[in-house]
Amino acid sequence: MSGFTVERSDKDDISVLYISGFLDLHTVPKFEEAVQNLVNETHFKIIVNFQKLDYISSAGLGVFMGFIEEIREQEGDIVLCCMSDRVYKVFDLLGFPALFKIVSNEEEAMQKFNSAG
Repeated sequence: MSGFTVERSDKDDISVLYISGFLDLHTVPKFEEAVQNLVNETHFKIIVNFQKLDYISSAGLGVFMGFIEEIREQEGDIVLCCMSDRVYKVFDLLGFPALFKIVSNEEEAMQKFNSAG
C-alpha cells in the first residue's frame, strides 16, 4: 500500500505541509501540486513536516529541487522537519543537508523563519 497524503496548515505567513505515506514517482504530482498552490498564492515560507512519511524516492527529492530556487528568489525558503532516519539518509546521500535547512521539529523550523526576517 503506497498511499500518499498532503495536508496543509497556515500559521501566519508560514505554510506547513504534512506529508505521509510514500512519496515516489506515482505520488509526486500530488505533492508538486500542493507546493505549486503555495507558490501561486505567494506563500514562500514553507515547512515540510516528514513525521508520517515512510519513504521518499529520488523523484520526490526532485520536487524540492524544482521549487527551491524560485522560492528563494521570492525571499522565501523550504525548511524540512521531523524526518525519520531512513528518510534523512536519502537526503543525506544526495547532499541535501548542504542545500536545505533540516531541523528536528516544527517549532525549530518556525524559528528559522522568525529569526530570518
